[in-house]
Amino acid sequence: MEAARNLAETEGWSAVTTRRLSAEVEYSQPVLYSHFKGKDAIMAAVAVQGFAELGRDLRAARTGAPDERGALAAVAEAYTRFARRRSALYDAMFTLAVDLPFATADAPVELRTSFGELRQAVAPMAADGDDVDLLTETYWASLHGLAALTRSGRLPERAHDRRLALLVSHFSAV
Repeated sequence: MEAARNLAETEGWSAVTTRRLSAEVEYSQPVLYSHFKGKDAIMAAVAVQGFAELGRDLRAARTGAPDERGALAAVAEAYTRFARRRSALYDAMFTLAVDLPFATADAPVELRTSFGELRQAVAPMAADGDDVDLLTETYWASLHGLAALTRSGRLPERAHDRRLALLVSHFSAV
């Protein structure tokens, strides 16, 4: 999986093939297939690793903040920083088709943990009667949109911090 991640980060996911990976790790393709059913399974496994990393980053950001509003801001920054720093990994997690269940009890624990970190940052901002999961999904969608649009050059990087501050201030004003 590390070879797949490195190859994807340097050359993109299109370069990740079982043939190329078998050459990189010096195993035959049948050996790779004994562990993974193919590229999609490798991408899914890499995505799960990414969710574990993201969850740790979000937890560190949230628990290191001085207060609830600070936690919301720190989580926003950690999320978008992760998307910029680990772009191929982020793509496997959120933009490419991978066979992982989301928003169900069947979702891998790493996915649920990452969402849980977002939820813990968002929950204190919820007004009476708000559906906290729905509110968290909306915050996540906002962060994802900002990350994706900035990474693609559709939003200028220079205003990134101001956009995050605006999102946090409006979300924490609920």
